[in-house]
Amino acid sequence: MWAWDNNAEGNLGNGTTTDSSVPVRIPNLIGVTAIASKGGTAYALRSDGTVWAWGGNNTGQLGNGSGGVGSRTPIPAPVSGLTGVTTIGTGPFAAYAVRADGTLWAWGQNWNGQLGIGSISVPGLEVTRPVRVVGLTDVTAVVGGDENGYALRSDGTVWAWGGNNAGQLGNGTTGGDVPVPPVVPGLTGTTAIGAGLDVAYAIAPSCFRAL
Repeated sequence: MWAWDNNAEGNLGNGTTTDSSVPVRIPNLIGVTAIASKGGTAYALRSDGTVWAWGGNNTGQLGNGSGGVGSRTPIPAPVSGLTGVTTIGTGPFAAYAVRADGTLWAWGQNWNGQLGIGSISVPGLEVTRPVRVVGLTDVTAVVGGDENGYALRSDGTVWAWGGNNAGQLGNGTTGGDVPVPPVVPGLTGTTAIGAGLDVAYAIAPSCFRAL
């Protein structure tokens, strides 16, 4: 696996915090099948079903039980307790992993309930190890927004949770934080999802819809 550009948080994973304008190899990380990154933290899914994380860790987003202002790890290390993972996703300060049994797990910042674990955390009390997202089964894909998480289930429904200041939950309302995933109404047969800053997307039959 290779990385380049800004390395202020050690997010190139090569053991330094020195920027690089050319690709540098990330040592000791083999069998990678998927990657995810937003902000100063990166994640890799390996073929053995483990997830590895490196870079900034201010809000516990490395998932190894540590965290705090100024915390960082410039070398990939495994996320605690995660096995059998099939896909990963991330927001700027939170991360998500789907396991082979269809359960969804999350860790990191939870100030707006974006982990979907039924609670909202105050700054300084982050979720530094993976916790199961409440009530979701048969998950096939996950993406993270700025303050939100979104999951696609095998039945083609989309579920959204976290901050809703701009209507990110897609349910016709704005305002408030929702720490338990509800279904996005009106979406069926969805095949793919995506998310950006306070906006989400879904590909469904005969349409492309933004939330």
